[in-house]
Order: sequence, then C-alpha cells, then structure tokens
Amino acid sequence: MFDIMSLMNKVKEAQAKIKETQGNLVHLRAEGESGAGMVKVIVNGNRKVESIQMDDSLVNVADKEMLGDLVVAATNIAMESIDIKIKEEMKSATAGMMPNIPGMDFGNMF
Repeated sequence: MFDIMSLMNKVKEAQAKIKETQGNLVHLRAEGESGAGMVKVIVNGNRKVESIQMDDSLVNVADKEMLGDLVVAATNIAMESIDIKIKEEMKSATAGMMPNIPGMDFGNMF
C-alpha cells in the first residue's frame, strides 16, 4: 500500500541532504585545458573560476585573440567537467532516498 507520510518524510530527508551537499559543492574542483595544456582553468562546484594559468609563451600582444580563445575553451571544458561532478555528488547524496517512480528521473533535477 502506498504510504504518503513515508513519501513525505523521504522528500524532507532528501531536501535536507541536497541542501547539505549543495553547501559542500564549493570544495569540488575541475580543470579544463586547451592549447595542449598551455592554458588551464580551475573552477569550483559553485561554477566559479578560481584560477587561470597560462604558459609564458602565450603572453604576446600579437596573440591576444588566440589567447582569449584558449581561455574560453579551457573555461568551457572545466565548466562541463564540474557539471558532471555536481550531478554525481547530488546523485550520491540522494541515493536510495527517493522512491523509484516509473517515468520520473530525479537525477536530472540538480
């Protein structure tokens, strides 16, 4: 028999766990590289850029446009990587808490 109170308790428990996990996302890190490692960008789980490292050979006024392109590429790679890590953290935090309802994919909620 379907127990609505049990489901509500699980939802509250899941909400608390999600909130706790979201608070810990700042500790996640992801790195993106471009230009064969000449540009590296590190982002955190709050999707904020923490650092940008560039090879000294790139610091040339004539290569300014290329440098911008490499920074954008490395940042996008890092952002894609951190999105994957965030989903994994949230999925892990709520594993087994939500009922298996056919057609409902709670993993894409985060």
